[in-house]
Amino acid sequence: MKKLLFIIVLFVFVCPVFVYAEELIPNASSGILIEANTGKIFFEKDKDKEVSIASMTKMVAQILIFEALDEGRIKLDDIVTVSRNAADMGGSQIYISEGEQISVEDLIKGISIASGNDATVAMAEYISGSEEKFVKKMNDKVHELGLKHTSFKNCTGLDEEGHYSSAYDMAMIARYLITNYPDVLKYSSIYEDYLREGTEDKFWLVNTNKLIRFYEGADGLKTGHTDDAGYCLAATAVRNDIRIIGIVLGENDSKVRNKETMELLDYGFSNIRKKILKKKGSVVKKIKIDKADNEIVQIALKNDLSVILDSSNDFDKYDYDIELYDYKLPIKKNEIIGRIKAFNNSSVVSDAELVVLEDVNKISFSKLFIKTLIDMIVGVY
Repeated sequence: MKKLLFIIVLFVFVCPVFVYAEELIPNASSGILIEANTGKIFFEKDKDKEVSIASMTKMVAQILIFEALDEGRIKLDDIVTVSRNAADMGGSQIYISEGEQISVEDLIKGISIASGNDATVAMAEYISGSEEKFVKKMNDKVHELGLKHTSFKNCTGLDEEGHYSSAYDMAMIARYLITNYPDVLKYSSIYEDYLREGTEDKFWLVNTNKLIRFYEGADGLKTGHTDDAGYCLAATAVRNDIRIIGIVLGENDSKVRNKETMELLDYGFSNIRKKILKKKGSVVKKIKIDKADNEIVQIALKNDLSVILDSSNDFDKYDYDIELYDYKLPIKKNEIIGRIKAFNNSSVVSDAELVVLEDVNKISFSKLFIKTLIDMIVGVY
């Protein structure tokens, strides 16, 4: 009897606890789990349901902010003068005051770490002149991304009729943000920081997303909470070179939200794996380029060509198609010259860019003359 009891206890404490997909996020109104690189969906629950999403709205504001930085329209060290409108915003705040001057980078920290409504409106006004114009740009952006279940009335996510999104749209927005502007993760992964250091108004920022402290690999992305939205979270984490994004909406309690989000991510890391089909730097084709100093040029993978699989499948046969772009000499080493696609059952499952492995220059007139002469002698012509 003691031996049997020992075996039962050992089984309970040593064996892993498996969570089935249908048991995930039971208390959420909706949610989704995707692999970030491909956007492939591995779990969904009412993914297109239109609901309030609170401060997760700010992910689109972040897209526009980092887009402006990328285009050089603003800089991190730009100084923003805070308006009364921004300073008077309710909800989560970093407590900036009217007339205060604060850097763009500090406002980004205020948005990414503390989810400051005042910081978001200050940046909206700085970029577009008014929150209304900025919100129009936010709606234009989601339409540009082809998202059909999102509409914004403000840039902060405060409850307002006609302001909503869906789990799927939020996942695509999160994916677009971290794929195009990965610097956002430098800020969203900070657990605590300070504003106005060295002054009597020093302000402590603590990240509203506790997963970045307690969940392995978590480095973002955005929390949300209002009366209408409940507790929401867009979480992203990376392990073994696999990044996943989990969206959980409409929870009644922040601790339950965090617990269920971590279970969702656990499910992803337990079931999603990457299979490398061809490694970075692998030569996939050799081409002949006329009038080049090195006539035979090797074309190779810029990055790994890989597929994302779940535990239920393991394709073993792939077909490949190589597309080469139009090019003009000279071609620089590592210049992108084409793309390779991997197919399984006629469906594209992965693709990667192709580069040349060495500089390719025009052949000099003297070398071209000698080559032509040799070709004539050996009977090429």
